[in-house]
Amino acid sequence: MSVSCGLECVLCVGCVRWAWKRLTYIGAYDSETWPPAAPDDFEPVPRICRIIIAISDPDLSNPKLAPPGRGYADIDPDGFVRRTTYADVGNTCPPYVVYADKRRKEVVLAVRGLNLVRNADYKVLMDDKLGKQMFDGGYVHHGLLKAAQFILERETETLRELLRQQGPDCKLLFAGHSLGSGIAALMTVLVVNNRREFGNIPRSHIRCYALAPARCMSLNLAVKYADVIYSVVLQDDFLPRTPTPLQYIFGSIFCLPCLIFLVCLRDTFKQDKKKFKDPRRLYAPGRMYHIVERKFCRCGRFPPEVRTAIPVEGRFEHIVLSCSTTSDHAIFWIERESAKALELMKENEKATTPPAQQKMERLQSFEEEHKSALQRAKTLDVPHAVDISEEETHEGALPSDTHSETTSEPKSAGGTSWDELMDKLFSRDEDGKLIVNRDMVARDVVIE
Repeated sequence: MSVSCGLECVLCVGCVRWAWKRLTYIGAYDSETWPPAAPDDFEPVPRICRIIIAISDPDLSNPKLAPPGRGYADIDPDGFVRRTTYADVGNTCPPYVVYADKRRKEVVLAVRGLNLVRNADYKVLMDDKLGKQMFDGGYVHHGLLKAAQFILERETETLRELLRQQGPDCKLLFAGHSLGSGIAALMTVLVVNNRREFGNIPRSHIRCYALAPARCMSLNLAVKYADVIYSVVLQDDFLPRTPTPLQYIFGSIFCLPCLIFLVCLRDTFKQDKKKFKDPRRLYAPGRMYHIVERKFCRCGRFPPEVRTAIPVEGRFEHIVLSCSTTSDHAIFWIERESAKALELMKENEKATTPPAQQKMERLQSFEEEHKSALQRAKTLDVPHAVDISEEETHEGALPSDTHSETTSEPKSAGGTSWDELMDKLFSRDEDGKLIVNRDMVARDVVIE
């Protein structure tokens, strides 16, 4: 009898301890050891948010969704080279825009997030029936890869021409929110590996801003492309934290609190080592920028601060049970808080007046941090992790430098062209629609 009572007491204490830890866990804990972000690196984020919002606001002279106070003051309405609607893209991907910023010498391809009332977006999420697609030595979400390939097939010539017009100093930016963030991240991976199709643009001139990012690629790819993909997470956002497949998350949108709680309960009993060993487990991509604005046992929002790192362990693995879990996912909140955080960072930088050499030192530290993250992933035996000696992050690296470690096909003498890559990944049916090649699901794609 006493043994039974003792076991019950231990069980009760364990449950209470778990409940206390889970209920008191806040998003700020995920990045509490990360260093603060620099304003120069974070500066494009609010503007990128406004470009994404403008996708749903076609008449910028009479805006309906413009952020209050700021509006679209830093966006040129004549800079939109291409605007698409659901009638243009069908069920293949969300609407997107191509925006040319001549003043900043940037070409931006931005993809909007999930539209809850459009079945077309759900079809992109559900297109994972064949399993996670193996690609470039890792795994990615099949539907998002297909959407990224579709957009690039349509816009490669446009992007190449815009880059040529604006000269060699022009930067190519990809951006997306929620569902669009995963598509933007995978477009970036494709472009980095096929830079010859874009006028041999340097790797350092390619950048992706994934806002409220979807978990779209395996851990080795998330770390490998951390020098070109920047993910922005606002406080407690649920999407970067849940490993549940995207189709189940948004398919259960009306009972999302129940799903989040069950995922939280399940992950509590799953060891980190088992997570690392699963090569098909998907993660939020690239370098992480975490906007923190709330603290434990304090009401209201505080002046936001931005922390950044390339995490390998603890990469937003804990669901936050708070009333802001879903609201922090909204693009309007991200725009508002990122703009506030940027203003505060600029004020602090002016107060300290850093020397001109500090920017160069920060860039060098970014490279060292990326190398350390790659080495850490190798040390943890992350499947298909790239060794530091094999990873080239400097400008002018050839696409063959990112050749898959796990591919079963021999390297060819010359580089694979864009059309050849399309033929390997997709074929067309009688109606001219793209269909994934079934024989490519179980093996990697050679990218040279």
